[in-house]
Amino acid sequence: MNGVLIIDKPSGLTSHDVVGRLRRLLGTRKIGHAGTLDPMATGVLVLGVERATRLLGHLALDTKAYAATIRLGVATSTDDAEGEVTATADAAGVDEADVRAGMAALTGAIEQVPSSVSAIKVDGKRAYRRVRDGEQVELAARPVTVSEFALDAVRRGAGYTDLDVRVECSSGTYVRALARDLGAGLGVGAGVGGHLTALRRTRVGPFALDTARTLDELAERPELTHSLEAALAAAFQVRTADPAEAADLSHGRALAAAGIAGVYAVTAPDGRALALVSEADGRARPVLVLAPANAT
Repeated sequence: MNGVLIIDKPSGLTSHDVVGRLRRLLGTRKIGHAGTLDPMATGVLVLGVERATRLLGHLALDTKAYAATIRLGVATSTDDAEGEVTATADAAGVDEADVRAGMAALTGAIEQVPSSVSAIKVDGKRAYRRVRDGEQVELAARPVTVSEFALDAVRRGAGYTDLDVRVECSSGTYVRALARDLGAGLGVGAGVGGHLTALRRTRVGPFALDTARTLDELAERPELTHSLEAALAAAFQVRTADPAEAADLSHGRALAAAGIAGVYAVTAPDGRALALVSEADGRARPVLVLAPANAT
């Protein structure tokens, strides 16, 4: 089973938990995920099986899409519903026009300070572990791109306002930080921003929720979402090698350039996945050989 799985992760499981379950279901240790999803969150989790684990670091997964619910008027220690409430203020009367203006200000190329309980490493240790150990963690702002921050619905309750939103963003963007900063920018109360009450990832790179399967569905019918070849076709431009070129690639030798920009996939005449290559100085050199000559 060499290929990619697209899982609709349930809430309450870590990405590592999902890997553990899939190892038991599929009977192999060779499973890895292409980027974590918080335990509270649901939705698209991309995993590689067997030889496809080597592919994960090369997949074009630099854009992501989410559906989320933001609660204004309540700040938490983690910027999401799993944290402790740290401050509250009456946000039931927040004007929708002001909300839309605040979201527009957080759209485009921005500098974002990640949540202190993120997985970013500080001196070799995850930020969230430092927070759990009682340390004060302040992370530096980093550039991210929010290509869409759209408002779908406004729902008001006793002292709070819930916003159903859609977000499309670059990898490394924290949606819970958007929730925090949106509330803070609206000035609903000193030290009070907003937090996420729900987060669902709907797309990672070219892999969307419409192809995702639940763990229960996979247990009933254990099969890949995409073969290795189909995953390459979804994520890369594909070049077909002739038999001599296929033999060269299997030994790690370069091919003549084809004028294709960036990293792209090469398949054998019969469609088998051979390698990822990148061109420079008139040659297409292997970045990753997926079918080496000495493979058993």
